[in-house]
Amino acid sequence: MATSVVLERSYTELSGTERVLKRNFRDVSLRPDVTPVVGGSKYSECAGGYYYKDSSNLLSATRNRFLHWTSHGDTLELVEDSLDTNLLNNAVRLKIPNCSILPGGVHVCETQSNVIILIVTNQTVHRLVLPHPSRMYRSEIISDNQLQSIFTDIGRINYKDPTNTYVIPAQPGRAQSSNASTAWLSSEGEALFALPSSSGGILVVKMPHFDTDGVVTTTVELKQTSVIKLLTGWMPTAIRGDHGPAHLPVSLAVHCLENDALIFALCQDHKLRMWSYKDQMCLMVSDMLELVPFSKDMRQTPGIGHKLRLAHSTSIGLYLGVYLHTPRQGQFCVFQLITAESNRYSLDHISTIFSNQESLVDFTFTLATTDIWALWLDEENQTIVKHINFEHNQAAQWNHVFINPLPEEELNIGDEQDPRETFLECLFAPGRFTVAALLKTLQIYNRGNGKVPDYSWEEMKKEVTLTVENELHSHLTEYEMSQEEFRQLQVEYWSKFYSCCLQYQEELSRPLALMVHSYTGMVCLLRKAFVSFLAPCSLVDHLYLLPTEHLLTEDESVISDDVDVASDTIFLMHCLRMIGDYISFDLAYLIESACCHQQPPERVAERILEEMIANDVENVMEDIHNKLQDIRNPLQAISNLLREMDYETSADIDQNMDLGQPLNMRMNLSSLYGSSIAASIVCQAVCKISLTRFLICRDLLILQHLLLRMGDVMFAGPGHLLQTQQELIPRTSHMLLSYYVIRWGSQCLASVVPVDTLESNLQHLSVLELSDSPAFTTGSKYISGPQSIVELFFQDVIRKRLSQIFARSSATQTHTPLNWPQLITDIITYLLQHLWPGNPGFLFPECLMRSCQYTQLQEYVRLLQPWCQVNVGSCHFMMGQCYLVMGEGHKALECFCQAASEVEREDFLEKLIHVEEGDTPSSARLQYYNRVLRLLEDMGLPELVIQLATLAITEAADDLTSQAALRTRIFKHYLDLGNNHQAYESMTQIPDHSRQQDCLRQLVVVLCERSQLQDLVEFPYVNLHNEVVSIIESRARAVDLMTHNYYELLYAFHIYRHNYRKAGTVMFEYGMRLGREVRTLRGLQKQVNSYLACLGCLRLIRPEYAWIVQPASGAVYERPGSSPKRTHDGECSPAPRSSQIEILELKDLKKEYILAQTRLTLAQHDSNAAAIAGSSSAEEMVSLLVQAGLFDTAVSLCQTFNLSLVPVFEGLAYKCIKLQNGGEAAQVEAWQWLSANHLSSVVTTKETSATDEAWRLLTSYLEQHKSQNSLYHRCVINKLLSHGVPLPSWLSNSYKMVDSAELLRMYLKHDLLDEAADLVLHYVDAVLGKGHQYFGIEMPLSAVSSLVWLPYSSIDHLLQALEENNNSQHNRDLLDKLKAKLDDYFRQLEASTANLQTIRRS
Repeated sequence: MATSVVLERSYTELSGTERVLKRNFRDVSLRPDVTPVVGGSKYSECAGGYYYKDSSNLLSATRNRFLHWTSHGDTLELVEDSLDTNLLNNAVRLKIPNCSILPGGVHVCETQSNVIILIVTNQTVHRLVLPHPSRMYRSEIISDNQLQSIFTDIGRINYKDPTNTYVIPAQPGRAQSSNASTAWLSSEGEALFALPSSSGGILVVKMPHFDTDGVVTTTVELKQTSVIKLLTGWMPTAIRGDHGPAHLPVSLAVHCLENDALIFALCQDHKLRMWSYKDQMCLMVSDMLELVPFSKDMRQTPGIGHKLRLAHSTSIGLYLGVYLHTPRQGQFCVFQLITAESNRYSLDHISTIFSNQESLVDFTFTLATTDIWALWLDEENQTIVKHINFEHNQAAQWNHVFINPLPEEELNIGDEQDPRETFLECLFAPGRFTVAALLKTLQIYNRGNGKVPDYSWEEMKKEVTLTVENELHSHLTEYEMSQEEFRQLQVEYWSKFYSCCLQYQEELSRPLALMVHSYTGMVCLLRKAFVSFLAPCSLVDHLYLLPTEHLLTEDESVISDDVDVASDTIFLMHCLRMIGDYISFDLAYLIESACCHQQPPERVAERILEEMIANDVENVMEDIHNKLQDIRNPLQAISNLLREMDYETSADIDQNMDLGQPLNMRMNLSSLYGSSIAASIVCQAVCKISLTRFLICRDLLILQHLLLRMGDVMFAGPGHLLQTQQELIPRTSHMLLSYYVIRWGSQCLASVVPVDTLESNLQHLSVLELSDSPAFTTGSKYISGPQSIVELFFQDVIRKRLSQIFARSSATQTHTPLNWPQLITDIITYLLQHLWPGNPGFLFPECLMRSCQYTQLQEYVRLLQPWCQVNVGSCHFMMGQCYLVMGEGHKALECFCQAASEVEREDFLEKLIHVEEGDTPSSARLQYYNRVLRLLEDMGLPELVIQLATLAITEAADDLTSQAALRTRIFKHYLDLGNNHQAYESMTQIPDHSRQQDCLRQLVVVLCERSQLQDLVEFPYVNLHNEVVSIIESRARAVDLMTHNYYELLYAFHIYRHNYRKAGTVMFEYGMRLGREVRTLRGLQKQVNSYLACLGCLRLIRPEYAWIVQPASGAVYERPGSSPKRTHDGECSPAPRSSQIEILELKDLKKEYILAQTRLTLAQHDSNAAAIAGSSSAEEMVSLLVQAGLFDTAVSLCQTFNLSLVPVFEGLAYKCIKLQNGGEAAQVEAWQWLSANHLSSVVTTKETSATDEAWRLLTSYLEQHKSQNSLYHRCVINKLLSHGVPLPSWLSNSYKMVDSAELLRMYLKHDLLDEAADLVLHYVDAVLGKGHQYFGIEMPLSAVSSLVWLPYSSIDHLLQALEENNNSQHNRDLLDKLKAKLDDYFRQLEASTANLQTIRRS
């Protein structure tokens, strides 16, 4: 078929209904000083629009941007819209009290800096000066998705400025019987308004430039007396003195020249007059009735229904379009204005087109396409729009525009359907009802109580439900009723609400005007509540939708150059229409149900055909049979039809953007058709096309089964029957299903996704590296109304790729004005190619996945899977992703595995298998598995990761690196799940030793953190024993001793394997580090336990092996990966050399244990001493124990380490001294340390004090611990004497028994002359036999006794000291006593010596 003529045929309506819940009009009021006109004319509601001059320029700031308005009474609603961007603050409601805006009384003019709106009312004229869009943005590149409208700052305008408002004077006044007007800007920027005057002329009001001060508005009336005689030879009626109402203009238009303006007036006398404003003369008069057949009756009737339009082109000049309203028919005439010399003008008649419709609402015409567009309302108030080429249409055949029908008056509700859900689905379906209709119905149901609040879309749905349900329950009279009765009531009340909505929808859909762009060819139908766009209809849809009477008279030349092919196509379409008209609702539902429930459509079509034949009571099937016989070659006709409807293409529909294009070109293309309005109309077109094509395929499928029934006689050649059965029917079936899926997508609403959910979804998809694609951007965030998933796809993906359409064009074509019919057709085709299931592109499902539309995506894949053989693996992957999000992980895994077989065959799956930098290349399927594994890990599904990784290992049979990575994954997730034994088994199977060690280290750490130490100890660790020990040792030396128990773990590890020496070594090292690093009570407790455990281990082995190697004293264990130690100059310090190995035997360990136990005892007694005692030596510990009063412990420690007890005795003596000199507080404190020592006996005869107990303890120690030469007595006495404490008698007596001479020397050392003298006196007496037993003398001085001696040197010192200190009588007496005693001693000594000699001689 010839598709080149498609754009000259039918159009279809695409509603640009508002995409927000409620358009927010800002109210502005003008208050001219006028009073209402009593009995004035009531003007009908009117609308109009204006395209910016450069809106067809691809690089313009006003591209695809326009204004439109509606007026009624004193209210004017102005709206600015754009197909490329969503405009903010774009709606204004202007009120002019006491005035009525004239129909067609709004005119828009442009300058370089401003947009000027000129308004004409029945009493006033007004001017609004607004900024031009090109002056509102700094850059010529418009790429934002939201921009400010020119109405943004309209509130700042001074509406009281007299230069912008003018009251029409009473004389000559405006003619109240005519609502014609026009307005324009002069070359000096003056605003001029032309309107009929009450005298029949034209009143022109001139406002000065809005920046001019001090200039007042003026008026001038163009009167008939200024008419000059033209070359035609007629004389104006005004010269003959006829000033009747016949001259009154009913339609005005103006054409601006450089220094003048030509005003055209179509008057009630059916004449067209042209005035020069500059010269204030009528330059031309033309009688329109000369072109009207049977015009005699019209001359007596005023032509109040006539309309005049102008169109100008710089290349061909000025054209006039005139609509002449006649009682019998309407007539359109097109003229060209011909200019001659000396201001002589004439009209060249170009064309006359007749129309049968009478009630013309509006019309316009363009020179670019030489089309007349007309809008009518028929007798049933139905909208009719047609267009015709006024130059090349000899048959005068109007082309149809398929107008959107109103929603059906009654809804068919099946028994299995819920009435509420069915009505809500219809009411809130995209494009079905306007928001205004729903709000007005709610207001009626709420009895008009106040203003309806601004609901969100979901809130409005809830409010509608609540309103109808309340209405239903308020009329219930019975408390009990059957379910069927309640269902009937539901249907009744929902039908009432639906009917009310339908009435408002019909009123709000009333057409008011047409708006046609003179360059782009864009046609808009302005309805009361919204704007519709008219898009070209393809030839296939045109032929199917065309009424039968027009189809049979269709020009065959526009279908094909081959007459037979064109004729066969028309007959085939006629048969399809007959089948479509004959199919009942129930039969049509069967094919819909088959597509939805995955049943073969061809079988259902055959069943439908049988039903149609069986129930054919009107012989419709016979008529179809007869009509089929008129088709010469059915096979070719069907093949041609299928080819025209097929969007499958082998070409690359996503070719790269032409990078040779300038940057501003590419940036501006990125925002083309970026508004929500554009998305709505494009997707409406897709929905309409898919619906029409679905019906065509349905009827064609039934027709082909009918052809099979008729047999070979219906086919032109042999084998055609078999070809139909094997090729055409399956192809038609697939095409039917394809259009069903596309139609479903264009009607399926997208879910509203919270921002945090969307971000979370994108984060998960980032694992697949699909979320950063520049083709995907969230464009739907500006939409609050219902949005289909196809709209979502168009906004997020397709509109970003529209540059591909321009990339196919040459550079010169991209600079030509945008062609709306061609561009919208290309965009719709491009979108359909991306939606076509048979094409390899997979952007639509990918967009749904990115946008978190998983419910819709799941249904989409379900509809495709039984029959679509393209992207099978990708569909499986998408279904798996849906299952994954919905929590059905095992189903998801099954789908992911099914998709693996198609890797490297499909583009989408290929994007998942690219090798990352640094990775080793592996098989494509293995790369796919790795990507899915990352996705499952990110979703937190370790069980599925294990299953898939186990499967993937089979793909990596020869790839040890991949095997190691997969087994590592399995180990990790088994470990995360707490399956320790499976984790261990997986770890042992890792072929890479370094990975295995890493996993082993992780196993140790994790099990330690979980305190699952039994598993860790009991694993066999075949060939891994040394590695485990090394790992635990390194961890033990690298982490905090008090928060981790790696040493204890290692101890248990060795004990479990009966390696007691290593176990003992571990615990000894543990104890050493505790003493060095953890100087707390708990650390000391652990140290004691560790040493005790070490002793226990060594006692379990043979004595000759009961030894360990002591770790180096002060050894530092570096953490793995820590930085090396450096000197002050930055150089790495040399590693410490290992000292000589020291062997520790059992006795050495016992000493360490006792020392540790002593430290613990001290810390338990005094917690503040723990930090000091932690690393103290035995000698230091003795001092600390003595200070703390733990003398028993100190004695025990000294005995263990063979230390002197002198510090113990000195310390105890000192404490006795302090107690003796201390007060009550010292006594109380002493009991604490006294209780920590074992007293040999308890005194029960009298009350005892702490001082007494301390002396008793000292006494017991001196008795228990004998020393050579009474060292301990001497040190105690020395301590007492050094502090000036007199010796207790028990102490001096006991020491006299041991070493009286030393006692004398200590007395002398401390200048105790009295005590020394007394000791000498008693000592001499003891030698002489008096009390000798108290000094340890066995026998006193005698001839037969053993030798005795006196400490002569000390006695001499004493005598000398007394002699030197003879100042006192006491000292002189002592000296005399001593000398006397010594003299006595010497006498007895001489006697004893003599006796001894005598005895020896004898």
